[in-house]
Amino acid sequence: MKFLFDFLPVVFFFIAYKFFGDLPPSLIDLANQIPGVSLEQNNPKHAIIFATLIIIIATIIQNIAHWLAYKRLEKMHLISLAILLLFGSMTVVSRDPDFIKWKVSIFNWFFAAVMLGSLYIGKKTLIERMMSHAISVPRDIWKKLTFIWGAFFIFMGILNYIVAFYFAGIDDKNWVNFKLFGILGLTFVFMIAQGIYLAKHAEPMEDEESN
Repeated sequence: MKFLFDFLPVVFFFIAYKFFGDLPPSLIDLANQIPGVSLEQNNPKHAIIFATLIIIIATIIQNIAHWLAYKRLEKMHLISLAILLLFGSMTVVSRDPDFIKWKVSIFNWFFAAVMLGSLYIGKKTLIERMMSHAISVPRDIWKKLTFIWGAFFIFMGILNYIVAFYFAGIDDKNWVNFKLFGILGLTFVFMIAQGIYLAKHAEPMEDEESN
C-alpha cells in the first residue's frame, strides 16, 4: 500500500499530461495565475509543463497527508520534494522539459550514493535500519541487499537518461509512459525479488521480552 502511495504523484503527472488538451480552459487560466507560468492549451509541448505543476502540487499534498496520518514526515519524501521543487521550477520557468527528465536520474543517483555510503558509515546499513524491525537476516545479507539497492538506483538513473534523451527523442509521451509504467513496473518486480531474497535468508526474530 505504501508503495502505491509513494507513486501517486507520478500517476497524477501521467493523467495531467495525457488529458491536458481536454481540460477545462478555466483550469489552464488558473494555472497561468502562478508567476512564471504561461500555458497555451493548443500547444502540445506545454502538456509536460502543466504535468510538472501537478506533480509538484501532488507531492506537497502527499507530504501533508503523511504528516496528518502519522504525525511525522519521511526523509525520502522530503528529499524527493526538494529535488522536484528545484528541477520542476526550472522546467516551468524555462519551459524546458529536460529539467524534469533530469530530476528522475538525479533522484535515483542521489539515493544510490546514500545507499552505498551507508555501507561505510555507521554500524548499520540504511536498508537494515529501515527493515530490521520487520525481518531478521544475517548482517552480510543486509550489506548485499544494500549494495543491490544502490546498483538498482544507478541502473534506473541511467535507464531514465537513455529513454529521456535518446529513445524518446523529441516526443515527450514516450518518456511520460516510461516514467509511470516503466519505472513503476521495474520497481515492483525488483521489490518482489527483494522479498523472495529476504525470505530465503530470514531468521527467527529475537524475543525482546526474553532478553
